[in-house]
Amino acid sequence: MTHSLRNYRRLFLVLFFLTGTTYLLAADSPAVQFCQQVSPLQECLSGQRDSFQLTADLQVMIDGKHQEIKFELIRYDNEAFDLSAHHSDYSFQIFRRSDQTIFELPHHQKRFVSSGDLKTKDHLAAQGILTRLIDADSSVVTYLPMLQTPPASLGLLLNQFVDFQFDKQQQLWTIDNKTRVQVQEGKTAAEPWQASCKSDDWTCDLSITTAPKSLTIPPITDDFTVETLDRNILERQLCRGVKRAIAILSPSKRLTDPTQKDRSVEHGQLQWVDGQRVALLWGTSEEIGKAHAQLLARQATRCMDSVLYTFGTVQTIRTGRWFQHDLEEAYARLSPYIPEDHKRELTALAEEMGWDPNLSNVLNVFPELFHCSGFAVFDSATKDGTLYHGRVLDYMTTIGLQYSSVTFIVAPEGKIPFANIGYGGFTGCVTGMNQAGISLGEMGGRGEGQWDGVPMATLMRIALENCQTLEEVKTLWATSPRTCEYYYVFADGKTNSAVGVAATPEKIQFVEPGEFHELLGEGITDVLALSAGQRLQTLRSRIQEKHGQIDTETALWLMSRPVAMQSNLHNTLFIPKQGLLYVANADHKHPAAERPYVKLDLNALLKEIDALKSQE
Repeated sequence: MTHSLRNYRRLFLVLFFLTGTTYLLAADSPAVQFCQQVSPLQECLSGQRDSFQLTADLQVMIDGKHQEIKFELIRYDNEAFDLSAHHSDYSFQIFRRSDQTIFELPHHQKRFVSSGDLKTKDHLAAQGILTRLIDADSSVVTYLPMLQTPPASLGLLLNQFVDFQFDKQQQLWTIDNKTRVQVQEGKTAAEPWQASCKSDDWTCDLSITTAPKSLTIPPITDDFTVETLDRNILERQLCRGVKRAIAILSPSKRLTDPTQKDRSVEHGQLQWVDGQRVALLWGTSEEIGKAHAQLLARQATRCMDSVLYTFGTVQTIRTGRWFQHDLEEAYARLSPYIPEDHKRELTALAEEMGWDPNLSNVLNVFPELFHCSGFAVFDSATKDGTLYHGRVLDYMTTIGLQYSSVTFIVAPEGKIPFANIGYGGFTGCVTGMNQAGISLGEMGGRGEGQWDGVPMATLMRIALENCQTLEEVKTLWATSPRTCEYYYVFADGKTNSAVGVAATPEKIQFVEPGEFHELLGEGITDVLALSAGQRLQTLRSRIQEKHGQIDTETALWLMSRPVAMQSNLHNTLFIPKQGLLYVANADHKHPAAERPYVKLDLNALLKEIDALKSQE
């Protein structure tokens, strides 16, 4: 034992000597010197400086063009700051004081004003702001401790992973042979600290000085419009919007590689099938809504944050209108046309989530504000006469909806069970198929603001829950008050029939397979093909090339790029006669068309629901 202890002591002394030697050699390394030079920036970002003025002039390539964005942050104390961002097309300014918060849009000459005490946990006070803006959904959370690490220690850490080179003559740092940084330190406290950073596709000039003493908020001119908001709503919007944006831009493994664990609750079960979420729900409207929330609370919250807070903040800056107010206006006009059982389901979901029911209501009319490709091939167009219905959803992968993707298998009490390719927290339908062999896909058009009718996603779900035949679907659309402009492909696997639909509030047109249409061109026998522009031409040429030979694999190929756009959120291939569907969802790097398809058997999954119901 004594001999063993003596050996451990020797080993410890050797390790201590080697570690100490390495520390002394590295203490004057380029990485340590660099971290010491940029320590003023680290102090500002970490909150170690109580007050400062930070400006950043950023030039970056966006959509193939050099764009210039100017940022300025003035921190006066823990409660007060000014933040502004200016681009040639968009701009905003935030003025925050202990008793009020102002969100100003100079391009729209609009100022949103709020005041009073704050109760929300999602607020903008400087102390601890990074922990409210960055959570475990973002890989950035890994680096937060570095901001509090002393420069010398941080340099020693970075020295192991990052290559720092310093050109003394040019006073130029090169980091990993990609980024070049020049730092100019002020000789006195009154002089600014400055840095110039350059990479292949962006440059940024930084400056840090002392903050002004005056906390006066600049007055506005008479041509500005002022709108008053609840301060909790305003700060929550900005805080959660930025937090979700950071997670989307830099997702952690919690988003890109989530834990795949099946779960069961009363009236619901979450399964993982080849990496995709499949939620089985059954019962009354209230039971389905509650089970939805219990199984998919995290996905529902992400969907809410993406739509209402992140996209909503960007849309407010773009339009000058408070986004939630637009949604509330839409819901007020759409609400009379929404079935009461759908409302009860949403209310139960909101109650279980702890949401204001108004938020879940407006989230579910989101598709009405923004307006893809679809086809049906059958009989002579396919290899064995089988009907294949393809649906391509090109829709805003940039706001991270793919992280909330779920295929719902729903068996509502007293109605037709159905599959709904959707997202946590969203109960409407844009892509679905029911047990009766009816499949539906939608493509948005124009007409935002025409909201005196049944919401498109609600009408789609009503059809799945109630329609046994294609004629019943057509009658539902022809007799229901409709909103906006939408195009659809509907199919019935029992009769090998399909129809295209062009619908506005005023009129509806049904396009039969093989029929000429001015927007679609010459008809193709036993084919419906809906899209636009070059994507339509590609889709048509592919179908014509493979006409009479189309099977499952070929039908999936029809939906590949460039028929699907880069924003391709999900693709679905229905084989309604067999009750089969193939689903692909986008991930953080790839559109859905470049992701693997998962085969689901609706009838088999409904049998699982029957077995689960018998156990309750």
